[in-house]
Amino acid sequence: MAFYVVQFLTGLASAASLFLVASGLSIIFGVTRIVNFAHGAFYMIGAYIAFTLTERFSGAFGFWGGVVAAALAVALIGVLVEMVLLRRIYHAPELFQLLGTFGLTLMVEDLVVLIWGPDDLVGRRAPGFKGAVDFFGQNIPSYDLFLIVLSPVVLGILWLLFQRTRWGVLVRAATQDRDMVAALGVNQKWLFTSVFAVGVFLAALGGALQIPRDAVHHAMDLRIIVEVFVVVVIGGLGSIVGAFVAAVLVSELNAFGILIFPKISIILVFLVMAVVLIVRPWGLFGKPEAAARKTPGLTVNPWRPLTSNERLASLAALVIAAMLPLFAGNYALTVGSEIAIFVIFAVSLHFLMSVGGLASFGHAAYFGLGAYGVAFLAKMAGLPMIVCLLLGPLLGCMGAAVFGFFAVQLSGVYFAMLTLAFAQIVWSIAFQWVSVTGGDNGILGVWPASWAASPSHFYWLALGIAALVTVALRIAVFSPFGYALRATRDSLLRSEAVGINAKRIQWTAFVIAGTTAGIGGALFAYLKGSVFPDNLGISLSVDALVMVLLGGVETVSGAVIGAIVYKALNIWLVSQTDLSKLVLGGFIVLIVVVFPKGIVGMLEVLAQRRRKSSPPGSPLLAKPIGSVE
Repeated sequence: MAFYVVQFLTGLASAASLFLVASGLSIIFGVTRIVNFAHGAFYMIGAYIAFTLTERFSGAFGFWGGVVAAALAVALIGVLVEMVLLRRIYHAPELFQLLGTFGLTLMVEDLVVLIWGPDDLVGRRAPGFKGAVDFFGQNIPSYDLFLIVLSPVVLGILWLLFQRTRWGVLVRAATQDRDMVAALGVNQKWLFTSVFAVGVFLAALGGALQIPRDAVHHAMDLRIIVEVFVVVVIGGLGSIVGAFVAAVLVSELNAFGILIFPKISIILVFLVMAVVLIVRPWGLFGKPEAAARKTPGLTVNPWRPLTSNERLASLAALVIAAMLPLFAGNYALTVGSEIAIFVIFAVSLHFLMSVGGLASFGHAAYFGLGAYGVAFLAKMAGLPMIVCLLLGPLLGCMGAAVFGFFAVQLSGVYFAMLTLAFAQIVWSIAFQWVSVTGGDNGILGVWPASWAASPSHFYWLALGIAALVTVALRIAVFSPFGYALRATRDSLLRSEAVGINAKRIQWTAFVIAGTTAGIGGALFAYLKGSVFPDNLGISLSVDALVMVLLGGVETVSGAVIGAIVYKALNIWLVSQTDLSKLVLGGFIVLIVVVFPKGIVGMLEVLAQRRRKSSPPGSPLLAKPIGSVE
């Protein structure tokens, strides 16, 4: 019994830092509606700066003063980020703000390595809490007891701040209805800045307080951010009490899951998150949101099929791409094959996001399922490559059919978070079901048939399938189904009023997107010759989001350009510099600031301005709006 009590207390100590970080993210998202992927980066910077300060200054004052000073310094950095970057894109599509914070995260990952080095850093013990307390033969670190006490104290301070101050009342009001707060004359600009500063301070404080317990390393931002998203969604957006309860729940599940359910320990948290979202979409302590801002597509120019000239130009570009094996080497062809595969992956998510208005944070699940489907058929059943390519993506189709049924019952960020939960469940199964999937050792030896084994032949295969998938999805956009799907995106109530079964249409789009992603995954398995759980991971889902947003979520074909630019730049930078994430992240942030509609979206805007500025009778005026796609 003493052992389980100690395990419970260890879980409570872990919940302290998780609560601090999650409460900060909950406040930021509740007010600004920014899905802040950089929140984990602020947590990591807080830990690194606290390590430096506590090592430089001795004694209790040096340690605790360094912890607080680190959190304040990172809060100041957060204010600068909000003023310089986020203020410029508050009126951009909401998911484009996610792209900016993702680019910032990439930059921070390389910056901390550049400043502090790649090695793990072990901080010193906290003065006054270096010992342990004996509990029926089990030792409990006194620092853990300190964290257990600190967590409810911080909760009380935050409760007083939000319940007993005018600023807190404004923040709570903005969490429920930002537009109404603005109508009352509140300066939203400075309210957002102050909220962002408080949220970042809490994240940095959580990181700083971890240095006596864990080593500081450059991957701790990604480790914390997924759990933080889970906590925020379970607790309820904007709810501090909800963040506290959810942090305790998640930490205790992590503490006891490995003991009671060792084979599904990683899945438990995401199962709880999925159940909460299905039963109570706004979280345990959250409240239903007011009407959201416009979904992707409402600000787009009227879409239309390509003109004859544009079809000829697209065909010419495809022919030029098909000529690559005539003058490129094997490495370039392998890179070209990978880019073609990621074009398939990106256009599948783009179809769901742009046409359907449904932003998935876990789209890699269906990409990975397609890859595993091929691996199972090729290695276990011994089927030929053509059969595997035809049947393998059906595993992604089945996953999308099951998960999509539950996901389309929700909307907005709750839909996105449920897709993330499902994706993490699939990843956890692949990681822990070693007897079937090989676990983190993966499934090896998934090689293409002899007719597709050469780099040139495989490149032509990948390019041909990518072209067919892109054309098929584009045809679907302008089909009766596509028009019905866009109707549900633009106005759910109006579409249902004219007899459209909105949920069935959205579910069908989800299945189409999942199956298409599975096709990309099937090809990827043959390209790499192996399949690993990482093919289902959140980082791959984020890559897909970046490709879509980079190209332009409000365009019909932006994902093609986004995938080509992002993947080619990523591969090239890795081969050219050790600071590839810093350069790529800076490029993404620059695109966010300069081209807030994405690359293709901005080209459309420039073309439209050019037509408007052309004199009457100019041939430019004869081209319809949205001709550059």
